[in-house]
Amino acid sequence: MQKITPFLWFDTQAEEAMNFYLSIFKNSQVLSCSRYGDAGPGPKGAVMVAKFQLDGQDFMALNGGPHFKFTEAISLVVSCETQEEIDEKWEKLAEGGAKSQCGWLKDKFGLSWQIVPPILEELLQDKDPEKSKRVMAAMMKMTKIEIATLKQAYDGQ
Repeated sequence: MQKITPFLWFDTQAEEAMNFYLSIFKNSQVLSCSRYGDAGPGPKGAVMVAKFQLDGQDFMALNGGPHFKFTEAISLVVSCETQEEIDEKWEKLAEGGAKSQCGWLKDKFGLSWQIVPPILEELLQDKDPEKSKRVMAAMMKMTKIEIATLKQAYDGQ
């Protein structure tokens, strides 16, 4: 049982967001959905709270109204082993949103994501400070992370 579950507050798009995320991540499913009834406060039949799983990670989503918005202070990190996986997740999650720097993007709901390969952390933590400095400089010039470019920077090319 997962002890910590991210809880995402949406205005009215919790179900739309959940279905969007389910379409992007493999091994994903809806776990439960409760809907507003006659007592509200949301429209009758609209999702109140949805629990879903993205590639084994549980999430909850609430249609809570316009009171709170997402900020970059919280982001979801997606570890991608290959460039193909980075490219796929990057393009799908950024659709209708905004691409940013260093592997960050905002999806069309305003939620921030980081699409990164595990090798990035390895290269940035290299014992040779010059190598890690070159990797950091290369990453700072990127929007979407390019593994080959990081490796070239690491090798001094």
